[in-house]
Amino acid sequence: MPSHDFELEELQFRAFHAQQLPLLHQACETFVAMITTVVTASGRVELAKVEGRVKDADECIRKFTRKYRPALEEANVPYEIAPYITDLIGVRVVCLYEDELEKVAALVRSHFDVIDVTDKVAAVEGTEASFGYKGLHLDLRLNAAQRALPEYAACADLPFELQVRTIIQDSWSVLDHKIKYKKSIPGQLKRRINVLSALFELADREFRQIRDATAAELLEAPDETAETAPEAGQPATEKAPTTGSELNAFTFLKIATHFFKDFEFEPYKVDSFVDDIQKWSPGMTRSRLNSLLRETIGVVKRYKQHFEEQNPHGSFNPYTVIRHCLYLSNKVVFRPALRNVAREAFETWLQEQPGT
Repeated sequence: MPSHDFELEELQFRAFHAQQLPLLHQACETFVAMITTVVTASGRVELAKVEGRVKDADECIRKFTRKYRPALEEANVPYEIAPYITDLIGVRVVCLYEDELEKVAALVRSHFDVIDVTDKVAAVEGTEASFGYKGLHLDLRLNAAQRALPEYAACADLPFELQVRTIIQDSWSVLDHKIKYKKSIPGQLKRRINVLSALFELADREFRQIRDATAAELLEAPDETAETAPEAGQPATEKAPTTGSELNAFTFLKIATHFFKDFEFEPYKVDSFVDDIQKWSPGMTRSRLNSLLRETIGVVKRYKQHFEEQNPHGSFNPYTVIRHCLYLSNKVVFRPALRNVAREAFETWLQEQPGT
């Protein structure tokens, strides 16, 4: 029963928290898994991490004492502590870019019941007393359909708080919590912290704009692949021109994704691979790479089929195909493209092929 006795209510809350702790941890794992599935299944957001936590009893007591106890006692209202702690379970989604915060919020709104939403960014911008820059917070619970499922029976009535942040917001929050005595900090230090907060915010926006500019560069990269690649065993009908701008990651991807439409080329591997090509053949142009791939890929695809028949567990991915194409186009210049074992196996096969 609610009372006016804080010490009694604290004891009862601690007993409640200890009793519920196993259930809270189980529910936390469930909510983390559900949020992860909802966000990743959409394919719209790049996640850095999804994690959860159960707030300990001491932290809950401090929050109640700070936010609710004074007003309740002033109004002489009896209370219990547990109903005021809506974030006993917390889930945090950390995204890469700031424009993904609302995407995550929209996804979870369509899958869960929303109890409340707090935009911490807006709250910080509206006051000079806060140094933070903490993202978006939503108080959620399972929707009616989810609550009716037997597998969610144990956590059907439990709310949880979802924090959605970028990596930079998350880093700022960690550092922000290390700043002591914020209410009494001297004005000059407040100004320095505010400048630092602005730099974090600027970094968030710059990363997003760099991402967008990089995507635009890829779209604007010249297309040297108007003609389709020859089928295995068929010669190219026409050579592509050997002039053009120097090969870079953007033009490489334009060419590579034409020949290998279903393969995802990871950016860091593309950078490294293009760097290797330029080391082997300085000044390699996009049109020259396209031309030599068109001339050699039919033979290499036949060798790939042979290789996979002989090595069922071996790997012959698009990078391997391109390496063999480079080597076949010029065995002196592109000798480093293949290791000795791969080169010898390829040469043995070539010698067995009529007309190659």
